[in-house]
Amino acid sequence: QVQLVESGGGSVQAGGSLRLSCAASGRTGTSYTMGWFRQAAGQEREFVAAINWSGSWTNYADSVKGRFTISRDGAKNTAYLQMNSLKPEDTAVYFCSAGSTWDYWGQGTQVTVSS
Repeated sequence: QVQLVESGGGSVQAGGSLRLSCAASGRTGTSYTMGWFRQAAGQEREFVAAINWSGSWTNYADSVKGRFTISRDGAKNTAYLQMNSLKPEDTAVYFCSAGSTWDYWGQGTQVTVSS
């Protein structure tokens, strides 16, 4: 089992930045992909970004390419999502996930971007 706890959400004006963190505990010795998803009110959860266990591979949704950066610190068992040039349409609950088939999920953190 892997437990994931997100932090760093909040409210920001359009054009601003936020950095989300996802701390993993439990079976953190296992190599696993980590990712971020988001779910806006009334919409389905959507993929945002992913990173492999070594950090050598990353993938982004087209909507966030060039604005968001995913990274991870293996020593701290923590993944990050640096979000720049935020837009109102980025407003959502952001979830951290881990595992080859997204087996583990955090509780989510709210990000609100005002225009």
